[in-house]
Amino acid sequence: MVDFYALPNDFPGYADCKRHASPIQKVTCLEDYMRGDLAHSRFIPYIQLHEFEALLFSDPQKFAFAFPQSPFAVDRLANLRKGFPTPEHIDDNPEKHPSKRIASLLPEYTKLVAGLLVIQHIGLRNIRRECPHFAQWIDRIEALGTE
Repeated sequence: MVDFYALPNDFPGYADCKRHASPIQKVTCLEDYMRGDLAHSRFIPYIQLHEFEALLFSDPQKFAFAFPQSPFAVDRLANLRKGFPTPEHIDDNPEKHPSKRIASLLPEYTKLVAGLLVIQHIGLRNIRRECPHFAQWIDRIEALGTE
């Protein structure tokens, strides 16, 4: 699992994959390069769009479990999410990436405490439903048990 946000431009295939308009197409292209570069049957590459915090936008209302005193901020996060086709499309701009957006509304947010609490309340089923690229990766891992 590699984070797409701030991926170095010397990453295998970076220049070629950058030409794709869709962020999902970009990371799929990069994953193909990774797969080819490492060439091992057990390697299942995954590049997270755009960072861990994007997954938290699968159900922004769950921020209420970590920040019960901030219903306005939770509602703003939920409204922000509505502006994108999936959480995986939330911008990777240095000023607008998911963790920056969360921190702008909830300055006390920390990945290791609040992030984990929120993701536990969202649950894997909801994340898979909202984040198709992530879901495909999990599907490939689960399929290993049937081979």
